[in-house]
Amino acid sequence: MRPVDLSVSEAVRVPSGGATLDGDLVVPSDASGIVLFAHGSGSGRRSPRNRMVAEALHVAGLGTLLVDLLTAEEALADARGARNRFDIPLLAARLADAAAWLAGDERTAALPAGCFGASTGAAAALVAAAAAPDRFGAVVSRGGRPDLAGDHLEAVRTPVLLLVGGQDTQVLQLNREAAARLAGEHELVVIPGAGHLFEEPGALEQVSSLAAKWFLRRLPQTATRSER
Repeated sequence: MRPVDLSVSEAVRVPSGGATLDGDLVVPSDASGIVLFAHGSGSGRRSPRNRMVAEALHVAGLGTLLVDLLTAEEALADARGARNRFDIPLLAARLADAAAWLAGDERTAALPAGCFGASTGAAAALVAAAAAPDRFGAVVSRGGRPDLAGDHLEAVRTPVLLLVGGQDTQVLQLNREAAARLAGEHELVVIPGAGHLFEEPGALEQVSSLAAKWFLRRLPQTATRSER
């Protein structure tokens, strides 16, 4: 394991249509790829679970961009009505803009990109990957709702890893149904004894390890954006 100063992150602002999204960017000096995080279900870039996964990716030599897909005003309205978190087209469009920002920034332009999606963010990641397959070399879903990607599932060609807690029975069934519709490379891994939030001892560590391996094995096979 390489030493990484996990406290070093840069606040960035990502334009998306008429909105500006707040994000935290970490790029290790020898990064072999960059992973964009797609939060969901009322969460954001400060999610302790996603930050724990991000730290494990840093140690593995991967950069990360944790970005709020909703503006502060939208998040406030969502807290009252829980509508925006299920607006998959909006989240996917914001995610695509964040991926385009990574492709245009000098710190990350040469790095192959992956996406780590949680809950509804996983659906947004799959929709974005289906629409622009050259943007993402791999997708990982943690306790995600890939079923909400709907008919876009058949168009996903990006390798997809679905991670679901064994005790999260309803979401597990939805993931199994979604996996059956994925035409590209995919794998469904059940974390024994884990619930939806992976709060059980060792559960999130398993998620982090599996995610890092998935990205490391697939992102190097993706041509860098400077070659596209």
